Amino acid sequence: MPSPFPGMNPYLEHPEIWPGIHLLLISELANFLSPQLRPKYRVAVEVRIYEIVGKQSLLVGIPDLTVKGSQTTTKQPITNVAVAESPACPQTVEVPVPETVKQGYLEVREVTTQEVVTAIEILSPINKRSGEGRKQYDRQRNKILGSSTHLVEIDLLRQVQPMSVYGSTIQTHYRILVSRGNCRPQASLYGFNLRDPIPEFPLPLKLGDLEPSIDLQVLLNNIYDRASYDLAIDYHREPVPSLLDADRVWVDGLLREQKLRSRP
Repeated sequence: MPSPFPGMNPYLEHPEIWPGIHLLLISELANFLSPQLRPKYRVAVEVRIYEIVGKQSLLVGIPDLTVKGSQTTTKQPITNVAVAESPACPQTVEVPVPETVKQGYLEVREVTTQEVVTAIEILSPINKRSGEGRKQYDRQRNKILGSSTHLVEIDLLRQVQPMSVYGSTIQTHYRILVSRGNCRPQASLYGFNLRDPIPEFPLPLKLGDLEPSIDLQVLLNNIYDRASYDLAIDYHREPVPSLLDADRVWVDGLLREQKLRSRP
């Protein structure tokens, strides 16, 4: 069953659903681009490892092989606010449990030189929310922006402050940044909202090479359909993160029109 939304499906942003979408979108992009770029370029899937304790995160390494996941739930420590007499028996408490998170990204490399020509980043909450995760990503981002490597940065998450750019006069729910190494500081920012189709954008390569156009809308719809996300989503509930009132009304009407919500 296809996605009911003309653009980004806000239900895919749910923190329990987004990690799977992120992983599948990395794979879908690699499969889409590889046949078009060979034999001059290859698409490499790279992985960063973050260790999270509570809301903090720290980049701990880039592995050569896939690392086994750890526990998926991190609970906050209990804080005692009152002083009482020492209990006769020990209390049951909870301690912070580190969680290891894998963050995938793509690099387009020239085969003969192994030069990284273009980096493709799909943002996740760990990149955007304040803390060590954002600081580490900012450092990596600045390193790319200070080099000749092109950067494609895809932000399909409404929540949390977007990554910094200068000169933008509008705010949108979602953004795709295409920054060419030979055009900086100028870059192309594709801003779009919940009700808009996701715009197509070019993949920057070396000067003179044919640049493929990426239709992220088609790729995302393919993932939704093949992975049966319609069976995982309850459209009678509100999406997480929540919507503004005007968007909530629009979503409600759209879902009722497609018979994915019952009439009151």
